[in-house]
Amino acid sequence: MAKVFLGYKKGLRVEDGHPWVFKNEIENIEGSYEPGDIVEVYNYKGKFIGKGYINPKSQITIRIMTRNKDEEINEEFFRKRIIDAWNYRQKVIETNSCRVVFGEADFLPALIVDKFSDYLVVQFLSLGIEKWKDTIVKVLKEVLNPKGIYERSDVPVRELEGLEQCKGFLTEPFDTTIITEENGVKFYVDVENGQKTGYFLDQKENRRAIKDIVKDADVLDCFCHTGSFSLHAGYFGAKSVLGIDVSEHAVEFARRNAKLNGLENVCKFEAHNAFDVLKTWAKEGRKYDVVILDPPAFTKSRSAVEGAIRGYKEINLRALKMIKEGGFLVTCSCSHFMYPELFMEVVMDAAKDAKRTLRLVEYRNQSKDHPVLFNSDETLYLKFMILQVI
Repeated sequence: MAKVFLGYKKGLRVEDGHPWVFKNEIENIEGSYEPGDIVEVYNYKGKFIGKGYINPKSQITIRIMTRNKDEEINEEFFRKRIIDAWNYRQKVIETNSCRVVFGEADFLPALIVDKFSDYLVVQFLSLGIEKWKDTIVKVLKEVLNPKGIYERSDVPVRELEGLEQCKGFLTEPFDTTIITEENGVKFYVDVENGQKTGYFLDQKENRRAIKDIVKDADVLDCFCHTGSFSLHAGYFGAKSVLGIDVSEHAVEFARRNAKLNGLENVCKFEAHNAFDVLKTWAKEGRKYDVVILDPPAFTKSRSAVEGAIRGYKEINLRALKMIKEGGFLVTCSCSHFMYPELFMEVVMDAAKDAKRTLRLVEYRNQSKDHPVLFNSDETLYLKFMILQVI
């Protein structure tokens, strides 16, 4: 097994528990290896740090799998990790629909496994984890006994690893439109063509958190995707719900989801660009009791934060102008680099420009099936606030 030595004062985060070794932190490598192989990592003094898989094509050159020098990376290793991940979910969250494996936070870097009823959707996001695909699929069948498994590795990050994007069945084919349930609300999930793995599970508990504020309310849900927040609002007793999304495909699924729950008379959906239409509606004087903002990530890099700040401020400003006095703003950010303090500051700036006063009702992060690893701040990415607007 090749040995990788980090440079002087390099890789300090890795020594403290972070799972990534970047290319510029490596001083030298002793021994031969193939991309994707397991290697041992040492600091500049020769102290063992951990074992992980290596890919010289990636800026994240090594992803640590274990800190135990004697632990072998083999089928039993993956079986133990996946069983541990599944046992954790069964203790902390309802598991009809949930994330079973959350990559680095479950000590299985670059592996994502989502569960929708009796079906699994998986993503293999790096070369090192790709090499263990057959083993991982075998173990998932043993541990969770799913009716089917579908791969959604059609993501650009794979290209940084020298891999092609791909998707398809990893078991016998099945109907890829799955009915699942969350907090009592039923949803169609398009695991083949929906965004990411077909549905955003990380807001599961946050969607339940809107229960009290939406009762008897007129609700506007922006960036509604397939209607998750909208349908929860209708299910929890909203008077009316309008969900908008730029994607016609998502809006059509949202309408189907409304009908599935018998909420088609309460929850309506339209295809709009939220930035354009909110500006127009605000000028027209439209008002709502609750406005929900759950946009896609406006930045995926530190260098794009300034642009993201402008985007988050504008969309929150537009929403604040449309909320009735005493109503509520539900606002979210899934951009990792939009750190919590910065996100709060942006929303406060928007309130100042809108001449509105805000009271924080509740602040939350992602649901418990997306645990935060303290040694890896990248695992903390979702911010969710309920604010009363005065």
